Amino acid sequence: MAKWAKSKGMTYADAGVHFETHNALVTEIFKRVTSTYGPRVMPVDDGFGGLFSLDYDTGLFKRNYRRPVLVACTDGVGTKLKLAFELGKHDTVGIDCVAMSVNDMLCMGAEPLFFLDYIATGRKDLNVLLPLVGGVVEGCKQSGCALLGGETAEMPDFYPEGEYDIAGFAVGVVEKHKVLKGEGIKPGDLVLGIESSGLHSNGFSLVRRILKKKKWKLSQHVGELGRELGLELLEPTRIYAQPVVALLSAYKRKRIVEGLANITGGGMLENIPRILPETCDAVIDTNSWQVPPVFQMLQRGGNVERDEMFRVFNMGIGMVAIVSPYHVDAVADKLEKHKSKGVPALKTHVIGEVRTGARRVVLA
Repeated sequence: MAKWAKSKGMTYADAGVHFETHNALVTEIFKRVTSTYGPRVMPVDDGFGGLFSLDYDTGLFKRNYRRPVLVACTDGVGTKLKLAFELGKHDTVGIDCVAMSVNDMLCMGAEPLFFLDYIATGRKDLNVLLPLVGGVVEGCKQSGCALLGGETAEMPDFYPEGEYDIAGFAVGVVEKHKVLKGEGIKPGDLVLGIESSGLHSNGFSLVRRILKKKKWKLSQHVGELGRELGLELLEPTRIYAQPVVALLSAYKRKRIVEGLANITGGGMLENIPRILPETCDAVIDTNSWQVPPVFQMLQRGGNVERDEMFRVFNMGIGMVAIVSPYHVDAVADKLEKHKSKGVPALKTHVIGEVRTGARRVVLA
């Protein structure tokens, strides 16, 4: 039989892990998480996982999918978090975390179903974690998906004081015959650009390098931006889920969008070719939309060449759709007129066309 020490010994709290804070966090988070639930989330008290019903009861013996394909994406927020730490503003990066996975998923034609988050920090601080998870909840609401679960790990001595990392994992579904692969893209198709909300969550290592070089302060008000620099840089990533899903769902048989590209890390130069056939180029007219002031400011501040800007940043276009000239007006109209609670209206521009080539983006 084991002999246990009778005197007071070391505890997990002594090592920096506090169950009381964890339990308070879980209680507060649960109140917010359930606001993202729809009829397909199956309740399970204190379960070790979340349950989500792919088919749901909308009628007697209703079958909602014929040949469903699950789509999974995962991503983080990157070094944009450093600016959140400096400003003490944590709600917007939670939205970013959802957006990074969900916007990728849309490019396969998928409808987001549910999301899981992972947060790791040296010490659980409710003043930091509750706004952070609140942002994740808001991102899920904008996406029309459920925050089905997650993990918040307290890891003493692993992260600097006041810092954390966050990553997410999303699952969606698409009918097999509606999976977008770009196979139908051909010369003569048009490139429809959908405006971004700003930098989104890419290029922040370069952003921080420019900030350091120019000695710009996040708290400084910048006239051309109309607000403080830090607030502009922390503007959350636009989530395109509900307008895009509504567009793709509006046509049961006809395919009017041949391809979608999320303009994330790598910019237009790296992401548009991912959906192009081997024999096609996308020629982009860089004068066809107004590049937002924040990109112009960063380009001047870092003396960054044009092609490098388009390789690192979205330059004001957060997602691209490849569409036939016959359908481009209808697609733009549906995207711009879509209305969802909490989702801002979209603006689109025809920014280029597909030509015979070698799977490249050509900036004109």
